[in-house]
Amino acid sequence: MTSNVMRNVISEVNNGFQKITLNRPTKKNAITQEMYEEMTILLNESASNESIHMLVVTGAGDFYSSGNDMSSYSFFNETSLNSRLSNQVAAYKNFVDSLILYPKLLIALVNGPAIGIAATTLGLFDIVYASDKAYFHTPFSLLGLVAEGCSTYTFPKILGSSKAGEMLYLGYKLNAFEAKQRGFVSEIFQDDEINKVWSRLNGISRLSKESITATKRLVRKWDQSVLLNVNDNEAKEVLRRLDSPDFIEGITAFGRRNSKM
Repeated sequence: MTSNVMRNVISEVNNGFQKITLNRPTKKNAITQEMYEEMTILLNESASNESIHMLVVTGAGDFYSSGNDMSSYSFFNETSLNSRLSNQVAAYKNFVDSLILYPKLLIALVNGPAIGIAATTLGLFDIVYASDKAYFHTPFSLLGLVAEGCSTYTFPKILGSSKAGEMLYLGYKLNAFEAKQRGFVSEIFQDDEINKVWSRLNGISRLSKESITATKRLVRKWDQSVLLNVNDNEAKEVLRRLDSPDFIEGITAFGRRNSKM
């Protein structure tokens, strides 16, 4: 087994099975610009590594991820805030592109709540397993932002237009059981039995890697260029929203709420 431990991202490879763990449990695995950059590198390296045939993403602790790390943004003036967020948008866009283009089996093991981009990007995974304590929350309108992670395309396809609208427009919180009913999640595991998933995933190594990769290529072929275009358009709209009074008000309120916690 090989292991690559970065500050907030852990990558382990064992028998062709790569595991990436978001490793900021004290911050609910909130994703920084540096983490996006690290995960993009790992995904791109994994894609070209012939010894790896499957990649699994999970979180350390009780959260899968609380999404973008916005905890420090309220301490910046408006000019430096926009610069910081612009850099983060570029980093997340590259990360989402790497998910779209990843040619091998891509699985999410959602061990707890998934918020914002942690929830929206799940529509790009081939299979999603979840803990019974997981939920999926997209509070964009609360922050004056817009949907990302290709969710404006994947959510209506997976969840149906009405439920997708409730999530993307109104910030509806989808629990794990409803997510399974809607086809967003493949299977739910009791929180204390989540390790059983790893045994199941290890069993995939007995299946034909070439067959799985070829089938994925056919499944994803028809949507890949569309998804890249969706990601580009969503990122541009996010950048436009950064200058809006809605966003400044939302991030200021977020900072106030955080300071009271």
